[in-house]
Amino acid sequence: MKKVLALLLVLVLAIGMFAACGTDSGNNEETKDTANNATTEGGNDETKPSEENGNNTEGKTLKVGMICIGDENDQGYTYNFYRAKDSVTEKMAAKGVTLDWNIITNIGEDDGCTDACVELAEAGCDVVICNSYGHEPYMLNAAPDYPNVQFIGCTNLNSQFAGLDNCHNAFANIYEGRYVAGVVAGMKIKELIDSGKITADQAKIGYVGAFPFAEVISGFTAFYLGARSIVPEVTMTVKYVSSWSDATAEGNAAQALCDEGCVLISQHSDNTTPATVAQQNGVFHVGYNNDMTGIAPEASLLSSRIDWSVYFEYVFDCLVNGETIAKDWTAGMKDGAVVVTELNEAIAAEGTADKIAEVEAGLADGENVVITRDVEADKQDDMTYVLEFTTEDGSTQSFETLHYETTPISLKSVDAAAGATPIAFAAPEQ
Repeated sequence: MKKVLALLLVLVLAIGMFAACGTDSGNNEETKDTANNATTEGGNDETKPSEENGNNTEGKTLKVGMICIGDENDQGYTYNFYRAKDSVTEKMAAKGVTLDWNIITNIGEDDGCTDACVELAEAGCDVVICNSYGHEPYMLNAAPDYPNVQFIGCTNLNSQFAGLDNCHNAFANIYEGRYVAGVVAGMKIKELIDSGKITADQAKIGYVGAFPFAEVISGFTAFYLGARSIVPEVTMTVKYVSSWSDATAEGNAAQALCDEGCVLISQHSDNTTPATVAQQNGVFHVGYNNDMTGIAPEASLLSSRIDWSVYFEYVFDCLVNGETIAKDWTAGMKDGAVVVTELNEAIAAEGTADKIAEVEAGLADGENVVITRDVEADKQDDMTYVLEFTTEDGSTQSFETLHYETTPISLKSVDAAAGATPIAFAAPEQ
């Protein structure tokens, strides 16, 4: 399939750098990590312009600080950063560059993050990476005092507007991976319909979402469109848990979706409980951040995730070669920054692997779908969008019922030094 999205109505909703992440814990537990030889899916050379520029990097050492909202034991969000750390350490070592990692875990979205930034800067780190969206205002409080230290806000927005040369934000087009995951889900649902296990009227999927947040909405929209490209009759219910990481709440939401008749569930949340609940209820599952087939082998089909090693390698190449780091970085599947984990062939529908390859090829060409609006509409509820794309055989398909999704928002002030006002999305009252 070709040009299935770049995207979506997320044209409306995504605004690239609004993102999600972690937990609300705040234990200042510091760990010192060294490299191991982990490998990851994905990755190519298109986002690494400094790799072969003739600069001599042999024997250089970079001291890297990373502040994590959780720890590697979450087997989800922060674990994904750890695997990126391991992968990029190996990649940079091959270039003669040693990475000296200093990692502080379980740092909440509060003043503890400012303290952690100061601690790492004072320790002589060349770069400090914050892995949670909510870390950013606290990072921006610390950054002005350390102009020679580069500060990275992953999944963030305001670093590019803060007027600080040493602050940067980065995110990836994860909605691309979610679309692919939706296609995988659709293939499984079609198999269930074709085999007579469910009817088309029972083709209902569920989604555990953290908050009614731009990235969450774009993600489940992409997932739904992927599933609907295979099964046009499919419907979807979204339940928010009002937390980036709450294993119990995520499990309860997943159970509620199962109780409501969902035959497959997915998630934008940090823990594995939606996967285990799916297996307990005999329904199927698509994960996020980590391969969850190990803990739910009879339910979980695959997961989508960001391969942060692509961005990290770009940053470290810039540092060792004296190049400027982009203020606002993003990349997608064509750059290896968005990947899907290995397909669980034991339970996946026949032909799914071939369909994944087909859809990924369409995304990797970097072309977009056409999104049009009914210009006669003068009310938001009447704003209907048409998603059109061309399949490999040249036929055109479209979805004609896409709409804006509205969420209440509030503005919160930050330290004046930050020079930015982030937008906080609040969950609707029940």
